[in-house]
Amino acid sequence: MLRESAFAALAQVHSKDLFLRLTDHFVNDHGYGPSTSEARSWEKSLPALLNVVMEAGLGDVHLLFEYQLPLTSKRADVILAGVHPRTGEPSYVVVELKQWSQAEPDDEDSLLCRVEAYSRPVLNPIEQVRGYCDYLVSFNGALADHPHRVSGVAYLHNATEFGVNGLYEVGQDEHGRLFTEERRGLFVEFLQSRLAPASGAAAADELLAGKVRPSKQLIAVAAEEIRNREQFVLLDEQRVAYELVMRAVRRAAQADHKEVIVITGGPGSGKSVIALSLLGELYRQGRFALHATGSQSFTKTMRKVAGARKREVQDLFKYFNSFITAERNGLDVLICDEAHRIRHTSANRYTRAEHRTGKPQVEELIDAARVPVFLLDEHQVVRPGEMGRVEEIEAAAVRKGLNFQSISLAGQFRSGGSDAYLQWVVRLLGLQGDSPTAWHPDDRMRLLVADSPQEMEDFLQDRRAEGYSARMSAGYCWKWTTKYTPGQALPADVVIGDWARPWNVYGERAVAGAPPSALWATDPAGFGQVGCVYTAQGFEYDWSGVIIGPDLVWRGDHWVSDRTASKDPAFKKSTPDDDVRLLIRNTYKVLLTRGMVGTVLYSTDPETREKLRDLVGATAKPAALSV
Repeated sequence: MLRESAFAALAQVHSKDLFLRLTDHFVNDHGYGPSTSEARSWEKSLPALLNVVMEAGLGDVHLLFEYQLPLTSKRADVILAGVHPRTGEPSYVVVELKQWSQAEPDDEDSLLCRVEAYSRPVLNPIEQVRGYCDYLVSFNGALADHPHRVSGVAYLHNATEFGVNGLYEVGQDEHGRLFTEERRGLFVEFLQSRLAPASGAAAADELLAGKVRPSKQLIAVAAEEIRNREQFVLLDEQRVAYELVMRAVRRAAQADHKEVIVITGGPGSGKSVIALSLLGELYRQGRFALHATGSQSFTKTMRKVAGARKREVQDLFKYFNSFITAERNGLDVLICDEAHRIRHTSANRYTRAEHRTGKPQVEELIDAARVPVFLLDEHQVVRPGEMGRVEEIEAAAVRKGLNFQSISLAGQFRSGGSDAYLQWVVRLLGLQGDSPTAWHPDDRMRLLVADSPQEMEDFLQDRRAEGYSARMSAGYCWKWTTKYTPGQALPADVVIGDWARPWNVYGERAVAGAPPSALWATDPAGFGQVGCVYTAQGFEYDWSGVIIGPDLVWRGDHWVSDRTASKDPAFKKSTPDDDVRLLIRNTYKVLLTRGMVGTVLYSTDPETREKLRDLVGATAKPAALSV
């Protein structure tokens, strides 16, 4: 993010310094450079906005360029910060800039629109900026009790009224308005009605200092989401994905139509938020829809929390292998969350002989509903036999002659919304790029290295005392006791030197005060046990402590995966070495992307610890284990 007064920003436009500084800030925040189209939009759209601001006599207003929304990687193009001309309160105008010359509403949904440059519908910019305003009110303490202080504007400076007239169909309000160049005079008047010709420095300070509200944890609001109304604000591609699914549902209801939809995205991109938003709306509309996953922990947690006192809500949550005998197209919608965990077949040792048809699980899921929706991240495949990939699902749809569409979610809401952190993780593990890179601290995600597991645990305990949630997890490098002596404490299976802690409970019953495995990530009593990838995947907590075991060590200039150090029973002798290497790295990617506020790393291997310290930097040395 870059902050300047309108006067200073306009001077920097003339000298080209503004665009160079924006590029530098972008690289620092995200770990990669802006795209050509993004850089071009700065050069074309920002001068157009600044000219309007100056015409309104607001040269002292402060502009926050590329403002990153709290706890997400999404960015508002510009926020104007100043003083309200009548009340004297801080006043903010969120501006979304578009270079479009024309756009028309989608035939089926005015919340979406068609633009010649894009092959699929995109979100109406009025609705886009409205979502940004609603999100800011939800997550920035400076606005939480003062929603009237923020307004939203989409400025289409290249468009004519005739070219975009249909976009007004969604309606306008304080959080969402649209102005074109033809309505420049009205835009000037609007800005003058919200901002006085006075310094916006103090207002900008207040917004930037606004305390970030805790993330609306997925599980904590699931009950209200499903039973009553939406609790999540869906932004940009999330909203587009949601609307495209709802459109397919309407088409399926109106005609003999079936469509397969895949929604892809990295950790924290909002896949499960979309899934719950869809389930909640379909539930309220009375449509027959179910939610399914391959995760016992996730499904059991949703049943417990979302359906705590309502059996019919519990029954909405199923497993992928629940549809062996399902009636063809018996459901309106089947929402397959965590679809990367789809397996080759649903059959297991308990499956009746007449049901052992060899039919692929993905085909069972497609056959079960008029609109099967798959939400997945291909880089979260962590077990042999998991085959939930876009190409596999598309191939199954093509074999059946069905319409197929894939939607990609670019943003992410985990790890404090830090793109730079996620890029660092995939580079660290060799999943992208040539080699690990040094971590450059940002103001969104904390990254620390501990000298011992005790040091990690003590640090996390201190964070819990401050009101944060925290968990410790590890690679599957220690045997896991699965049978317990009644009345005895959990056995301390994870032993590192003189530090020993139990794995999370194996099974569906609490043991000695520790919650059942499905609730380890969400029950506060889960702290003190070490979680594995199967209990952590799909969940999030504020602070994450990750123990990298001897199955992944740094030697010289590269990682070495040691399958003999893994105790994961899922790795069979028949599992190829290359598959094991990838699955081990994917496992640590999952564990390293659970934290919302910060991550503390520890490796059992001295050389690997030293490498992590070199990459993370001086701020992560033991003396700096503080917040």
